[in-house]
Amino acid sequence: MRLLYVVTEDWYFLSHRLPMARAARDAGFEVHVATRVVDGAAAIAAEGFTLHPVPFARGKLSPLAAIATIRALRRVHRQVAPALAHHVALQAAVLGSIAAMGRSVACVNALTGLGYTFTSGNAKAMLLRPFMGLLLRLLFNGRNRMVLVQNPDDQTGMQRLGITAERIALIPGSGVDVTALQPLPEPSGPPVVAFVGRLLADKGIHTLIAAHRLLRQRGSNVELLIAGTPDPSNPASVSEQDAAGWNSEAGIQWLGHIGDIPALWARAHIAILPSRREGLPKSLLEAAACGRPMIAADVPGCREVVRPNETGLLFPVDDAPALATAIETLSASPALRARLGAGARQLAVERFSAAAIGRQTVDLYRSLVRLDGRTPAVTTAKAER
Repeated sequence: MRLLYVVTEDWYFLSHRLPMARAARDAGFEVHVATRVVDGAAAIAAEGFTLHPVPFARGKLSPLAAIATIRALRRVHRQVAPALAHHVALQAAVLGSIAAMGRSVACVNALTGLGYTFTSGNAKAMLLRPFMGLLLRLLFNGRNRMVLVQNPDDQTGMQRLGITAERIALIPGSGVDVTALQPLPEPSGPPVVAFVGRLLADKGIHTLIAAHRLLRQRGSNVELLIAGTPDPSNPASVSEQDAAGWNSEAGIQWLGHIGDIPALWARAHIAILPSRREGLPKSLLEAAACGRPMIAADVPGCREVVRPNETGLLFPVDDAPALATAIETLSASPALRARLGAGARQLAVERFSAAAIGRQTVDLYRSLVRLDGRTPAVTTAKAER
């Protein structure tokens, strides 16, 4: 059976959907990837997946660009004739669903949030919101359509938006490789906290900087590592100049993009994500697999991973003083860090491993293929080996 992933960026597919795609490949699916290609072509081909370059214009509301993307996806559908299409994030889900109209293909619309249109108080976003809500109901409630969410809050949000309950599936994330990522000993020296993610206001980066400044004013020697880059296509992004300026502040180091995640967590004592909303944060899952305690805002997605006094500490969203206090609490107690880090590792292994999430995802794919009247190309026994 042919499975088509539709993703706006090749790097995002490799970073956030690779465990799912590998599980599907190992279960007998022929995996195709339609995406905007930057520098991930070789890595996608090395997995045995077939790549289809497709133009995506992130951060733009351009009808002409949207039409070009839909036409390109229609061509891919004609060439591949997939049994199943997995659309990743809102833009790919909308354009991919339109491209799939009139074709015999089941669709999984994976939403890790509803994006800037639904979260911003911007006038343009508020004007677009009712139209987008109607469009999502029309596209996602059809036969052999499934909306895939990563946490119960998003499941409830989809229902409030008008997506019927039977069209919603919950699978917590895309999985973390708990074999490759192993518990790490704490580094020596002053306490180090680390943030991994895009440098967006919605990721809480301004709250984190403010909290660190408060700690320094109180005489704390806590150091902050920031791993990530600005996202110019997102209106909530910080500028490259602002990010570079953090390096001039005492105790802050901006690292840019980091490819070696274990090396990062070998340098840090605590993982932090002050985000305003998440699907299921990959950065925290990777930190948990490495045995790091976590601090996060008490928001959807984050609270699925950060369980108070079990795996980490939660604080009220956008509350820099509360975040500073949470950092102080963990920084002052190696014993508390060790206990919460062990709990984080256990949670990653038991609930969020790539193997467990892969099995759930393949089960969802097979159920949709059966509903479409097709028979999976491999037997259950073969798929489970």
